[in-house]
Amino acid sequence: MTDSGAALHLHGTVLPAGDVRDVYVVQGRFTFIEPDDAVTLVDGSYLLPGLVDAHAHLSLHSPAGDTASPRERVRASARAQLGAGVLAIREPGSPDYESAELGPPEELPRTVTGGRFLAATGRYFPGLAREVDADQLAKAAAEEVEISGAWAKVIADFFGPDGRIEPTFPATALAEAAHLVHEAGGRITAHATCPAAIEAVVEAGFDAVEHGSMMRPDQVSGLAERGVTLVPTLLIKESILGLTRSMAGNPDAVAEVGRALDAQPAVVRQAVEHGIRVLAGTDAGMVPHGRVVEEIRRLRAAGLDDGTALGAASWTARAWLGLPGIEEGAPADVVAYPDDPRHDPAVLHHPSVVLLDGRLVHPRP
Repeated sequence: MTDSGAALHLHGTVLPAGDVRDVYVVQGRFTFIEPDDAVTLVDGSYLLPGLVDAHAHLSLHSPAGDTASPRERVRASARAQLGAGVLAIREPGSPDYESAELGPPEELPRTVTGGRFLAATGRYFPGLAREVDADQLAKAAAEEVEISGAWAKVIADFFGPDGRIEPTFPATALAEAAHLVHEAGGRITAHATCPAAIEAVVEAGFDAVEHGSMMRPDQVSGLAERGVTLVPTLLIKESILGLTRSMAGNPDAVAEVGRALDAQPAVVRQAVEHGIRVLAGTDAGMVPHGRVVEEIRRLRAAGLDDGTALGAASWTARAWLGLPGIEEGAPADVVAYPDDPRHDPAVLHHPSVVLLDGRLVHPRP
């Protein structure tokens, strides 16, 4: 990285507002006040406050391989994300706590974690989650928020004995978990794919639904009324089908999931029309890291307009995570592109310049 003390200059169209401005970086932070002797990095580009993968599991499907240590796996995944222009990662649950201190001091994306997955005893993939009984869920969720400093994540459904996906915790346990997490100042989300689990976590007061793969159109209004965020992870459609075939052993269950996944893009479009915040998450861990551009493409194919789809993987997600955009005094996270990425996601594969915390990470000096 370059010395963050050097004053830098970028001129271009600042997104999402679309204003053409001179943007400066002084001591790692944005300013619109021209300093002396600023070095111009780009002139005439489109300036984005970086991409965000709002659902990624850094310890899983890592480029470092399954035999590497958790520390090596997490950092290799984060480097793959950074190489794709991702400057912020939300990790809603993990098998470990290795992502807790990840961020710009290690030349890696800002990372918001959710501690360990919380799953019902015997109702998730062996070894991946912190397993708890229903009467332990609330206390465990509060503990994970304390550890992560931000989030807790509950696995709210899984395959049942008949091969169909079904809720794993009673509604009362979910509601108590949400209450304790909010009391502690944190937020809580759920892996929820079947309609019954989606309804339960929304009624319980959860802040977000991850996947929502089988959400019915009539459930959209419930999320809208309660201000629940949806991270639909459209990218993993094929992975979910493959997993269902291997886990269910029930052709009817596989067909049911397949029909729901085919209908999911229309439900996501309806969610946006109802004012629901929809964010771009890849569920990296089930798929390789660094594929958020493909999730943007799928959101566009679902019917989201250009700006909404890109915002779901950038400024909208950053604001939801409490991260600033390109604004006076903010840490200088910015990716510059030669063309407008709102109109063609392919542009996102070819950044001119990437600054993380005011330091140059692409091209390498």
